Amino acid sequence: MFCLLFLSLLCTFSSVLSQWIDYPDDGLATLTHYTLPSGYIASCGCTSASTNYPTAALSQMAYGSSTSYGTFQSVNIAVRLSYDTSGPACGRCFNLTLLNPVIATPPFHPSVTKSIVVKVTDLCPLSETGWCSGTTSKPNSAGAYLNFDLAYPSQAVPNDFFPSDEALYGYTDFGVWNITYQSVPCLDDWAGSRNLAALGSVQDLGLGACCPADPSPGNASSICPSFSEQNGIPCVPDFFPQRINLILRL
Repeated sequence: MFCLLFLSLLCTFSSVLSQWIDYPDDGLATLTHYTLPSGYIASCGCTSASTNYPTAALSQMAYGSSTSYGTFQSVNIAVRLSYDTSGPACGRCFNLTLLNPVIATPPFHPSVTKSIVVKVTDLCPLSETGWCSGTTSKPNSAGAYLNFDLAYPSQAVPNDFFPSDEALYGYTDFGVWNITYQSVPCLDDWAGSRNLAALGSVQDLGLGACCPADPSPGNASSICPSFSEQNGIPCVPDFFPQRINLILRL
């Protein structure tokens, strides 16, 4: 009783309903990159082996879940609160093709076209001005509503994936790229589809994990649910750091 009362006091609910971006299966976006340790279990709860292959986080309003909401479950005599939240984008695969850097003076136009197929395993949190700030009414500063955050550097991505001209610019990493994206079937196109250990979600996370092997946008039964104030999922307080688990002993 004490534990449940404590949880109810911690939870706060937003009065503003989330408006997720209903994006087409192909279009324009921006691409950034971030460090994801090998074997790390990200927001979707995909298996640790998925990190051995190309993965990415997707901007929150396209990902489709709120970081203020998560799941709680009874584990013997403890209650486990998980700040990680899966969403409808989890498990989907996209072919990302580099166009040109968002910031480069003079403008840089690569002589080769680079593409990579990634699986969405993580969420890039909404912010006011960052590259994952796109909403239904406002794109990010590059004019894109979607941003893919590639897990890179990674053994799954070639070191020379991002074209550069160090002699001209004095550096090799432009940071942010304009790209095209195209939704593709994971089992046909994602490198990790040939390794069963890289498919699916971590079972020990229960309802807090959802990572379909080959989700189909046209098949609702294969898409992960949205965690938000719209469907009554229990919340996790805003002051908890992202991806932290709290164990409350009864």
